[in-house]
Amino acid sequence: MQGSSPKARKIVILTGAGISAESGMGTFRDAGGLWAQHRIEDVATPEGFARDPALVHGFYNARRSAAATARPNAAHQALARLQRDWPGEVVIVTQNVDALHEKGGAEGVLHMHGELAGALCGACGHRWPAPLEMRVGEPCPRCAGPTARPDVVWFGEMPYHMEAIYDHLAAAEIFAAIGTSGQVYPAAAFVQEAVAAGAHTVELNLEPSAVVSDFHETRLGPASRTVPAWVEELLAPR
Repeated sequence: MQGSSPKARKIVILTGAGISAESGMGTFRDAGGLWAQHRIEDVATPEGFARDPALVHGFYNARRSAAATARPNAAHQALARLQRDWPGEVVIVTQNVDALHEKGGAEGVLHMHGELAGALCGACGHRWPAPLEMRVGEPCPRCAGPTARPDVVWFGEMPYHMEAIYDHLAAAEIFAAIGTSGQVYPAAAFVQEAVAAGAHTVELNLEPSAVVSDFHETRLGPASRTVPAWVEELLAPR
C-alpha cells in the first residue's frame, strides 16, 4: 500500500532525536552524537548518577540550556498542523526530552522518556519544574530529601505512559516513526505492534533505521522536508 488512506481515523506518531536535530538538539547514535562524547553508563543510568551526580547534572544542565533556546523546525510545525487539521485523532509519542513539539504547537504529547524541564525526587517520587541548572543535593520541595534528579528515563528504567501508548497503537490506522534509530526498546517494537493491529506504517528518517524492514513505506531525507511533504499528502483534498 503506497500512501495512506484519507479515511484513516487515528494516527499514532513516534518521534526520536532525528526530528530535533535540525533545531540544534544533538542526536545520540550518529558519529559525533551524544553517546560518542559520553558513556551511556556514566550519564544515563541510575548507577552513573549514584557514582557521579555532578557529571550527570552537568550533562543534563547543558542539554536543558540548549533546549530552552532551541526553536521548533518545519517538521514539528507540520505535525502540529496535522493534529489541528486531521479529521481524526493524532497522537504524538516522543522519545525526546525537549519541548519542541509543544513549542511547535502540538498538544497532549506523550513524553515516554521524560522531560528536561522536569525534576524528580529519587526518594518520594515527587515531580516539579526543574530550574535551568540543577545541583547535587538539591532538596525535594515535598520531602526535603537531597535526592533531586532530572525527570528523564535512564537506561534500565521503565518508560512513562506505556499502557496508554500500547492502547493507542492497538487502535492506530496509520503509524509513523520519525527520526528514530530503531535500536532502543520498547519503542523500536512499536511498529510491530501497529502492524499487528492492522495499521499502515511509514518510516521517515535521514537513513534507514534498524527496523526499517518492518515498515510498509519508507521516506528518506531531512525531517524538515519529508515530514511537511507527508502531512501535505495526508491533508490534501481527495
